[in-house]
Amino acid sequence: MEILQPAGWPRPRGYSNGVAARGKQVFISGMIGWDPDCVFRATDFAGQVRQALANIVAVLAEAGARPEHIVRMTWYVVDKRVYMASYEEIGKAYREVMGRHFPAMTAVQVAALIEDQAQVEIEVTAVVPD
Repeated sequence: MEILQPAGWPRPRGYSNGVAARGKQVFISGMIGWDPDCVFRATDFAGQVRQALANIVAVLAEAGARPEHIVRMTWYVVDKRVYMASYEEIGKAYREVMGRHFPAMTAVQVAALIEDQAQVEIEVTAVVPD
């Protein structure tokens, strides 16, 4: 995997501008903050992020992949102000579950998610090297 960082650009914090990779592609549907029994144990934003990330890691494992194989993440949030106010807690949860791997990421505020209790949904593309 190659992190794409144009010369002279400031390094992004918590994500990469781009990633190039070769291997088996893994596409993971949007994961929300409920547990494997479809129960929301966390009502706070960072808690739901932690669970969504844990769900992603579980699906990755089914493909023989790990968090460091993720090349792209898209975060859908229902309230960008809550997302931004939770940066510190999100960062801690992210590092604990995903490590210090920061793929290309996009965050988008949406009007709502299908599950009313969900505050965040994260979809992932990973590439397991040949």
